[in-house]
Amino acid sequence: MRKVALVTGGTRGIGLGIARCLARDGYDLALCGTREVSEVAHVIEEFEKCGTEVFYLQADIAEALHRRRLIEQLRTWPGRLHLLVNNAGVAPKERRDILEATEESFERVMRTNLQGPYFLTQAVANWMIEQKCAASDYTACIVNITSISAAVGSPNRGEYCLSKAALAMASTLWAIRLAEFDSPVFEVRPGIIHTDMTAGVREKYDKMIDEGLLLQKRWGTPEDVGKVVAMLARGHMAYSTGQVLMVDGGFSVLRL
Repeated sequence: MRKVALVTGGTRGIGLGIARCLARDGYDLALCGTREVSEVAHVIEEFEKCGTEVFYLQADIAEALHRRRLIEQLRTWPGRLHLLVNNAGVAPKERRDILEATEESFERVMRTNLQGPYFLTQAVANWMIEQKCAASDYTACIVNITSISAAVGSPNRGEYCLSKAALAMASTLWAIRLAEFDSPVFEVRPGIIHTDMTAGVREKYDKMIDEGLLLQKRWGTPEDVGKVVAMLARGHMAYSTGQVLMVDGGFSVLRL
């Protein structure tokens, strides 16, 4: 029986890169996002042509009702879940100095980037424990996609940085709590990745990369992140729960 992965925000950007890598490894996919089914039909078709079973549910993980509906649907089909990838996230609609940022933006970003993944993980973790108790050979893994912004400050998007820093701590907490069930939890921190979310700052980062911001002088790709998640899903770091994996082209390497 094929394993199943739930990838939130899995039909575009980093999430799609992750989903493609998992599909190549033989996973069936449960994908969710805020777009209409008709808008992601081409993505579903891509996977189905390769023999991957795909379930898509339009869901906003910031909404408790949507999260409950998502879990209920997954219990119906495919009836099992081995991997959760908390990837869905949003940036502030406007980059504003923290002296001028609004509570509305703060709440929006926190609900999607922190509250949603935190409580989705809670629901999935309890289901994973059920599956583990029912079958001794069952395996489970959870991966949170954060950002270098979990540790690197950008005062013009403070709410985003705070949300990613808090999700990093959530990864630690879940790693501690689920260790007794042999269910590893990891955090993956992407750096500057070529997606629609970074389209508005492309010229800025092109210049910074040319000037030596990164050791590896190129943009990261969604597949760069996907390969790391797939490696974790294979169990290649099964004895390393709680670890943070940097996918940042060497940005975080200290040098003189």
